[in-house]
Amino acid sequence: MRITITDWIHKVLEGQIKEGDHCIDATMGKGGDTLFLCQRTGQSGKVTAFDVQKQALEMTKEKLEKHGVKAKLIQDGHEHMANYFAPGTIQCIMFNLGYLPGGDHQLVTRPKTSIEAFEAGLRLLKVGGIMSICIYSGGDSGFEERDQVLDWLEELDDRTYFVIKEDFPTKKNHPPMPVFLVKLK
Repeated sequence: MRITITDWIHKVLEGQIKEGDHCIDATMGKGGDTLFLCQRTGQSGKVTAFDVQKQALEMTKEKLEKHGVKAKLIQDGHEHMANYFAPGTIQCIMFNLGYLPGGDHQLVTRPKTSIEAFEAGLRLLKVGGIMSICIYSGGDSGFEERDQVLDWLEELDDRTYFVIKEDFPTKKNHPPMPVFLVKLK
């Protein structure tokens, strides 16, 4: 049996998303999380996905069509997501930091805009809603974003957000670090 970190994140989120929910994939990439969210929210739900790269939108559109599901795909930075939704309307927001797999390694998420996006996302979440952040570090993306995101997490009010940070000590070479934030009030 093989479990990837993405499989683990999806498993954690499964119980938090139901049919009819409105969810956001803040870093669309190749569309894996967008597809997952579409499958969880069903026909009555809504999924919106963001990416700055046209290539990501094209790959995601193709993936969704292949699986017979739909999402609204927006070519814009995740830090602008609050321009598209009212506060307190979103059940789940997913982030994968770093670069588009197989894409240009110079086009990566940056600490400033990622933290702006997290803050916007927290305002958009419903009470009981969840945000997942998969932090990639090492290699091309370095440790700057990871360190700044972890510092930002420590500043959150624990009466308002329940934060879980996971690591995988047996995985080598700086594996991704999943973080989950649940909005308590």
